[in-house]
Amino acid sequence: MPVKVSKEKCTGCGFCVTTCPFDAISIKEEKADISEYCQMCSACLTACEAGALSTGEGEPSEKNPFAGYKDIWVFAERKQTGPQSSEVAPVAYELLGAGRRLADARGSELCAVLFGGSDEEARELLKWGADKVFHAANPAFDAFNDEPYARLLSSLALKHKPEVILAGATAIGRSFFPRVAARLRTGLTADCTSLEIDAESEQKNLIQTRPAYGGNIMASILAPRHRPQMATVRPRVMKRADYNPEREKTGRIIPVETDGESLKSRTKVIECVRSTDDAQKVNLHEADIIVSGGRGLKGREGFQMLHELAGLIGGAVGSSRAAVDEGWIPYCHQVGQTGKTVCPKLYIACGISGAVQHLVGMQSSDTIIAINKNPEAPIFNVASLGVVGDIFEIIPLLVKKIKERRGA
Repeated sequence: MPVKVSKEKCTGCGFCVTTCPFDAISIKEEKADISEYCQMCSACLTACEAGALSTGEGEPSEKNPFAGYKDIWVFAERKQTGPQSSEVAPVAYELLGAGRRLADARGSELCAVLFGGSDEEARELLKWGADKVFHAANPAFDAFNDEPYARLLSSLALKHKPEVILAGATAIGRSFFPRVAARLRTGLTADCTSLEIDAESEQKNLIQTRPAYGGNIMASILAPRHRPQMATVRPRVMKRADYNPEREKTGRIIPVETDGESLKSRTKVIECVRSTDDAQKVNLHEADIIVSGGRGLKGREGFQMLHELAGLIGGAVGSSRAAVDEGWIPYCHQVGQTGKTVCPKLYIACGISGAVQHLVGMQSSDTIIAINKNPEAPIFNVASLGVVGDIFEIIPLLVKKIKERRGA
């Protein structure tokens, strides 16, 4: 609940207006007026000489200032697949998996928010675990634009008061989600790798975990005095929810009406042009098999082995930061804290020691095979299968065996 104003005591002096760091106070009809942006910082209480402001402490109805907030929201991002086509991005289904777990822990509903797209895409979100889908079907949202996206999502949040809002830590999520947090006057934790509900706290706050200080520590962040709690989540670190077509029968699609105000923008998207550079060809996020190399490959020539192996098994080539810093392979292949977070079915780490910065980006892979000549390398601590040996002997033998099996 925001700070309360005693109209009988308020003199309309305006001291509280200049004191509020959130611009949540204004003077209306010669009296102070507190908006929904109040963050209960109490800075205005000491400024009010008339004693007209209070927090309402001690009143039974205000023991839980966030009693009106409920539900877990997931923003269902859409990605462009062609000049005139797009689809729901895979990260949306991953967030539904994480959101389902959080919603069950809170005893609340899981809601997806879809801007643009078709009714079929909205129904798919129900099948992937959403209880409700807020769908703004206006074609104006088919092309991403920061301002209308931020304006509509923040207005929906102010109206329905979700407890948690999640988005992918993608180019789109990183672009407009901070705008939403600023409009809602709440905090935002970026690039989370883990989300949990604090069962021991009375308010059951969201524990948002992300790497900090270059990946040297994992920081757990809380927002106990702000709602909604907002976070962007790295793609490929969360497991998808179970797909169940029967959920469509019990779920609800809620149409979102849009008007000129919600579509207002100072910029206009004329055309979306897909990049044709090498970075777009390296889609580590969606690869089922990744063969990664590190400093142990000793140069560009070492990565030629990995490209050959990846080509034989239908995989993509990744790398550690050390190899990218040496100039052996482009940055678009980098996996880790400062690169891409991946979650393939099979991850083969070749000559990678396993620094924590790299582990953050790949340790959620289904199966990890580590090849390293150092038996004490940290990579073996997360590996499903470890091979101690020289990669310049093991990889060529592996390639040879695969070719023999295929009769090449």
